[in-house]
Amino acid sequence: MTRVFIVAPTQMVRAGLRAMLSADAVAVVGEAASLDALDLAASRPDVLIVDESALVDDLARTALVSYDNAPALVVLSDDPGAAAGLRELPVRGWGIVPPDAPASELQAAVVAAAQGLVVLPLAIANQTVSQRSAVQAVVGESLPEPLTGRERDVLSLISQGLPNKLIARQLSISEHTVKFHVSSIYTKLGASSRTDAVSKGARLGLISF
Repeated sequence: MTRVFIVAPTQMVRAGLRAMLSADAVAVVGEAASLDALDLAASRPDVLIVDESALVDDLARTALVSYDNAPALVVLSDDPGAAAGLRELPVRGWGIVPPDAPASELQAAVVAAAQGLVVLPLAIANQTVSQRSAVQAVVGESLPEPLTGRERDVLSLISQGLPNKLIARQLSISEHTVKFHVSSIYTKLGASSRTDAVSKGARLGLISF
């Protein structure tokens, strides 16, 4: 069960998020209108959902810095610049979800972030990739953020031409988890497609044929 704390400025937004997070795998353990009302030590959430990306700077200065076991963070935003601030926070995982995302997408992002994954919408991921690809495409260069062991497993199976469903079956994980691993691989490698990820992974020595 993934424990979630909601931070949103209005009761209507908080009620909407609570309804969207109604699922067997997710439990809302608290909510607040602002960061000043946060009590992470009492509620001990796995994931903190913040309604406005403008609050990320406040998070860096307050709640998460002083919290020993910082939760993962999911921000509701369509601002591509939000990713830069989130990468600097001491959290176990993080994600950005568009404000108009469906409940299934929000729930999947929460579960993935709690597992230490990075979750990005395709548009923001593509922009992040374009900013980093010039550095990461150099043969033999170390990645600024190396792939995890599981991500390397997924990349290896991608290189064999397996679709997400078969990768999930092979690794005994969910298809949603595979999708988030693939998204993280794209971001770290500066790849725009599965073929591009395999090509860059091979050049960096991450996979062999």
